[in-house]
Amino acid sequence: MKFMKLGSRADTFYTTGDVRSVSTEVSTDIVIIVEETKFLLHKFPLLSKCLYLQRLCSESSVALKASQELVIELDDFPCGMEVFEICAKFCYGIGITLCPLNIVSVRCAAEYLQMTEDVDKGNLISKLEAFLNACILRGWKDSLLTLQSTKLFPTWSEDLQITSRCIDAIASGVLSFPVKPNLAYTYSKLGKDDMESNGVASQRNGGVVASQGWWAEDIAEFGIDLYWRMIVAIKSGGNVPANLIGKALQIYVSRWLPNISKEGIIKSEDDSESIGEITVKYRFLLESIVSLLPTEKGSVSCSFLLKLLKAGNILSASISSKMELARRVGTQLEEAKVSDLLIPTLSADGTQYDVDIIITILEQFMVQGQSPPTSPPRAKAKLRRRSRSAENFNFEFLESPRSASASHSSKLRVAKLVDGYLQEIARDPNLSLLKVIALVESIPDFARPEHDDLYRAIHTYLKSHRDLNKSERKQLCRILDCKKLSAETCMHASQNELLPLRMVVQLLFIEQARASMAGGTVTDLPNNIKVLLGTPEEDSLKPLPPPVRNITIIKPTEEEWRSMSGPTSPSSKISTLRMKLTEDEDQMDDVVVKNTNSKLKSFQSFRSIPARPKKMLSRLLSLNRIT
Repeated sequence: MKFMKLGSRADTFYTTGDVRSVSTEVSTDIVIIVEETKFLLHKFPLLSKCLYLQRLCSESSVALKASQELVIELDDFPCGMEVFEICAKFCYGIGITLCPLNIVSVRCAAEYLQMTEDVDKGNLISKLEAFLNACILRGWKDSLLTLQSTKLFPTWSEDLQITSRCIDAIASGVLSFPVKPNLAYTYSKLGKDDMESNGVASQRNGGVVASQGWWAEDIAEFGIDLYWRMIVAIKSGGNVPANLIGKALQIYVSRWLPNISKEGIIKSEDDSESIGEITVKYRFLLESIVSLLPTEKGSVSCSFLLKLLKAGNILSASISSKMELARRVGTQLEEAKVSDLLIPTLSADGTQYDVDIIITILEQFMVQGQSPPTSPPRAKAKLRRRSRSAENFNFEFLESPRSASASHSSKLRVAKLVDGYLQEIARDPNLSLLKVIALVESIPDFARPEHDDLYRAIHTYLKSHRDLNKSERKQLCRILDCKKLSAETCMHASQNELLPLRMVVQLLFIEQARASMAGGTVTDLPNNIKVLLGTPEEDSLKPLPPPVRNITIIKPTEEEWRSMSGPTSPSSKISTLRMKLTEDEDQMDDVVVKNTNSKLKSFQSFRSIPARPKKMLSRLLSLNRIT
């Protein structure tokens, strides 16, 4: 810390009660009152340095008699009686000491008293400005201390440009030496040995390496107003990497925004502040941090962004701030964890977590994750010499599949993340069915090569929402692809009484098919089961059948039930299925008749086309009789 001493005379000020005076042979002739403290002083030394006191004396002496003592009360003096005494001692030539801790207050007092060069050459203001510019603003620690002291006199400091000059000096220090840890104020306070023994030299809060972000903790001690201006000044310099700025923001948030719980209760360290005042203060801090986030992808972690979004929900931050955070999270969603996505909500519908914001994040992820178009197949041409631009063009097309595969892998990770998130929120009794379906459908089908996690989420939701009717359960289970279930999960699902009948039949069919393939043989299924499992898309791909005149439902025999059960399926499962199929026979009849009518229409249109040769049609009819 730098110091400057002015004056050489000994200190002759003394105190008597609430009166401060100077011990001299000459009697005092002026009384100045500052904060209920009386200063018994002399006009000549004060008026020769202070233009403001000259004006007050000239205005007051007109109304005074010669025998009366001049009394001046400085009600609006900005800096207190200690600082006024420093200015008075300078006028008397008594020695004073200036440093970064008191230069701001003395500078404001000198400006108030108008101690300029117009009054006396070498006055206090000129000496303070020389010390500030030549010494204090050239040191990192002195600049920080000076800027901290401006908080006591914000208006005066802004008018005198002390605040802006300190911010510029700090930003200049960061830009000049962005990777030099021994310049840090924290480093100099603890000492190199202490920092290395405590692990500070190698790691700071949040994993910030001291050799890279040595300045982050020093500037984190300031309020959000000054901190915002410093970060803006540092970013405008363009010499500090975006990831260092992002880590500095994480340090600041951990320092000033730690007391927000998941239940939305803000615990105050200062009992004098109300909950509403603390909420407003934290909301302003959060929105300011969001505006400072670097634009580069990966400059801050996805977990940190989701932490800000979680705090924004609790603090009721602005829509623009939350949407900006959701957009940023969407660009790096594959880095998130399930616990990060559990964002509480204070909405009136009673849900525990904010699902809407997660859907918005997934939309942003899908927008930025669009795979680049692949190159069309090139036609064969004669070999010829190509220009450099053509070579670059082909190289760009060759790079497209690599980008597409990277996007595909990120979608696979996000799909796994969403399924895990669904398993957590499915226990919420107030979670609507439409939101669950919207979450599942926000990820394309190819991103889920297996549906085991999705089945667990659906099973959890069905257990927690037993009031769902039959159509709602069908609507929910329609998003599940039984073919993508593992053998173990398929066996569990086939015994799940909460699933619709159609899905249970599909699961049993898949188990039978897998068992048959494992044994090397494929057992044919009963016709009514085939009709139940058929889909319009599959029917359109199959060869058209001959016209059917009499429609009959063929129920499976006892041998067919046994062949369908296979070696891995218990007999109780087949008997349960038989009972369910009997109870739901009317529904199956409708399915059979519907599918048959569609096939009849297709075949009638097929018959209108001349067939050649006719033997093919006779073969189709013979096959129909055999089946």
